[in-house]
Amino acid sequence: MGTQLLKVATKAAIATSLLLAGCTEQAKPKQETTPPAANAPGTPTPKKVPDVVYVPTPQVVVDKMLEMAKVGKNDVLYDLGSGDGRIVITAAEKFGTKGTGIEIDPKLVKQATTNAEKAKVSDRVQFLEQDLFQTDISSATVVTLYLLPELNLRLRPTLLRTLKPGTRIVSHDFDMGIWKPERVERVKGPRREHIVGLWVVPEKVPPELLNVESELEQLRRLQTPTPQATP
Repeated sequence: MGTQLLKVATKAAIATSLLLAGCTEQAKPKQETTPPAANAPGTPTPKKVPDVVYVPTPQVVVDKMLEMAKVGKNDVLYDLGSGDGRIVITAAEKFGTKGTGIEIDPKLVKQATTNAEKAKVSDRVQFLEQDLFQTDISSATVVTLYLLPELNLRLRPTLLRTLKPGTRIVSHDFDMGIWKPERVERVKGPRREHIVGLWVVPEKVPPELLNVESELEQLRRLQTPTPQATP
């Protein structure tokens, strides 16, 4: 039942996320290009364009995500794609949790750091400007996500290989493909209904969960418009 709820929510959530993203940012940032002589020593490396446009998670959903993960003061929380830092900051404020937000947009990293200072939790949280696919998350006991289906799939092998058994993973709106959630909850937000799923890293990882290529291919086919036959 829980998996069906996530699948039903996926199409609506993608459309809503894209609509909200269009309201907050008109276009994705352009990737910085390297000039012809950029191979010279000291030349900055081109920055990666964010994979998704930031759409804030409503506070009621943040609270449900932390409740489902049973976050406590002894946990280490990593939020991948942390935006303005609200998940990490809320965990620190309510539960005394130590947390790290991973965000590729430097403006959002700065904003999150400022928000943590205002909330007086800077001693328990940090925000790093990093690519979430390049980040060491091995110390995490809780991981939170609000990405897109393809990114969740691409992350799945890393999460299962890197995280300790028993680590809780909570995803807002989007599932983990054939990896079934332990629990799914509906949350009524200010604009729409949200779906939150909980996964727990198993002691022994089934081999099929580490191979995502066929699932990615299927997902890309579903997302590609079907050409219309011309009369």
